[in-house]
Amino acid sequence: MKVYLDDERNTPKGWKRVYWPDEAIQLLQTGKVEEISLDHDLGEDERGTGYDVVLWIEKAVITRGFKPPKIKVHSANLSARRKMELGISNIEKNSTT
Repeated sequence: MKVYLDDERNTPKGWKRVYWPDEAIQLLQTGKVEEISLDHDLGEDERGTGYDVVLWIEKAVITRGFKPPKIKVHSANLSARRKMELGISNIEKNSTT
């Protein structure tokens, strides 16, 4: 499964759309996500951002040996994008895949 976290953009064909980090994390927990593409700003920061998903994956990789999917960032927020990419780099360094 391919998961697309975004609140505004059109969902690419063949991707499952989610609007909130908890929805993305719920799908990640199934172990069936092969690829995930993340936006950062989702309209309500109180409900979380795409970075929260990166943090969840990072923690799961380090503490449980979680096998992460391919992770992309499609956020237009440049500073948030950089922060997310640094987290993804850390995930890749700590992943045994």
